[in-house]
Amino acid sequence: MTVRPESGRPRPAGPASGTAGMLIGSVIDAAVRSRPTHVAGTLGEESITFAELDARAEALADNLVALGLPAAGDEEVPLGMVAWVCQAHLDSLAALLACGRLGVVFAPVNPNYTPTELAAVLDVLRPDLVVHDAAIPVGPDWPAVTREDIAARHAPARGDDLPEPLPTDPHIAYLTSGSTGTPKAVLVSHLASWLRSSPGGGTFSTGVRGAGGIMCTFPLYHYGGWHYTIEAWLSHTAIHLVAKADARLILESITKHRATALYSIPAVWERILAHPGDWDLSCLQHADTGTSPVGGGLIESIRERCPNASTSVLYGSTEAGRMAGLQHWELGDHPGSVGRAAFPGVVWCDPDTGEVCFRGPTVMNGYLRNPEATAAAMRDGAYLSGDRGVMDEDGYLTLVGRTKELVRTGGEFVAPAEVEAVLREHPRVALAGIVGLPDPTWHEIVCAVIVPNDPADPPTLAELREHLTGKLASFKHPRRLEIVDKLPLTPATGQIQRSKLRARFSEAVAPPA
Repeated sequence: MTVRPESGRPRPAGPASGTAGMLIGSVIDAAVRSRPTHVAGTLGEESITFAELDARAEALADNLVALGLPAAGDEEVPLGMVAWVCQAHLDSLAALLACGRLGVVFAPVNPNYTPTELAAVLDVLRPDLVVHDAAIPVGPDWPAVTREDIAARHAPARGDDLPEPLPTDPHIAYLTSGSTGTPKAVLVSHLASWLRSSPGGGTFSTGVRGAGGIMCTFPLYHYGGWHYTIEAWLSHTAIHLVAKADARLILESITKHRATALYSIPAVWERILAHPGDWDLSCLQHADTGTSPVGGGLIESIRERCPNASTSVLYGSTEAGRMAGLQHWELGDHPGSVGRAAFPGVVWCDPDTGEVCFRGPTVMNGYLRNPEATAAAMRDGAYLSGDRGVMDEDGYLTLVGRTKELVRTGGEFVAPAEVEAVLREHPRVALAGIVGLPDPTWHEIVCAVIVPNDPADPPTLAELREHLTGKLASFKHPRRLEIVDKLPLTPATGQIQRSKLRARFSEAVAPPA
C-alpha cells in the first residue's frame, strides 16, 4: 500500500497552498465553518444542514474504520473501495464525504440492477465492502453490510494515524458501459472532481449565488448527480435531489426551495416544460442543458419559462468533465454548436479522424483494472472522446457523430447524428435513430428507426428520403425503415443506445430496387 503522510484531527482550518487541500473529504469544511445551519441537501421532505452532514459523515467514517477500512488496496485503488448500492437517500451524501476523508474510493452503483447485473459490476469493482439497502440482495462473494445497519452503529472515533489520500488519488469510481455494454469503472481523482465543480470550471461558470441551491435531476449513481452535489457544496449552497427524474417532483422541489440553478438533459427539460400547471420558475438564474442534441426550439421554450435565467449548452463526459460550453449570449450566432473550451488548446479535433480530444487536469485516472480500455481512450495524456466534431476558426465545436457509430456504406461514411437531426424536422417524426446494418452489397446500409408522432400514421421510407433530398447527400439517406414505439435511451443522459438497435435489426437485407 502506498505510504501517505499521517492525518490529524481536527482537520485543518482551510486548504493548503497549491492543490494539497483539494480533497473531497474536506469539500464542505468551509461551509461548515461559515454556514453550519444552512441546508446542505434535500430529498423529498427530508433535509440536512452542513453541520449535520459533517457529523453524519464523521460517524460513518468511524464505522467504516471499525469494519476494516482503509484497506490494503493496489496501485490503482491504494486505500480500498466501498461499493454503495442504495436508493436515493441523504446517507449517500455522508457516504461520499466519509469515503473521501478516509481516502477510500466511493463506487456508487445503480440500485435497480438485476442480481446478475449487480454481480457483474461487483466483479469489475472488487470492493472491500458493499453497503446496500436491506431490500437489495447481495451475493456472498463480497463483504457486505446494509445501509440501515451501518448507520445505526456507534463505533469509537477513529485514530489520528490513518493514511491520508493525495489529491491525485482516485476518490470515486463511476460505472459506465459506453457502446459495448461491458461495465467499466471510471476512476476520478479528488483534484479532478474539485476542479470540475469549482466556480469557473463547473457547469455554472459564474458560480451559484444565493441560498436557493442547485436542483439535481440526475441519480446518485451517475456522474451528473455527484458533479452537481460537489458544485453546490463548493458554492456553500444546497443540492436538491429527487427520487427519480419525474417532472412533478422536479417542479415541486424547484418551487419549494426556490432553486437558483438547474442543468438537465433535453429529454428531462421536455418533460418539465410539458408538465401541466402554472409553475413559477422565475427563481432560476441558470437553466442549462446539453449532453445530447439540443434543438433551437427547446432553448426558446426554456427561456420563455425561465425569464430570469441565462441558458447555456454544455458538452462533457464522465471521463473528462466539462470540455466545452456555449454561453447564453452566443446561442443565436452559433446554432448547433456546443461552444468553445474554457481555455485555448485543451480541445481539438484530430485532423485525420475528426475525433474530439481533450487535455487537462480534470481527465480521469483511467478505467479500473482495464488497461486496454484506458489505452484506447487516452493518448499521451489526452482523452479521446469517441465523438466526431468540426471546429471553426473561432474555436466553436460542432458534434457530428460517434467515431464507432459511423455507418460505412458503399465506401462512404455516414454520421448518424447528422441524419437524425434532419429526420427530427419531419412533421410526423417524434424521435429518430440511425444505425448501420450489415449488407452483402453495400457493407452496411443506413437504417432509420423512427418513433412517429402518431403511431397510426407513420411516415414511409419514400417520404423520409424525399424529406432528406436537397438537405443531405443521397448516400446518407436511409435504405431501410423500422417503426418502433420507443428508442432505447441511456437512463440518465437520454442518449440513443445504437448498439441495442443494431442488435435488434441486424439481419442482412438487400437494398430496395
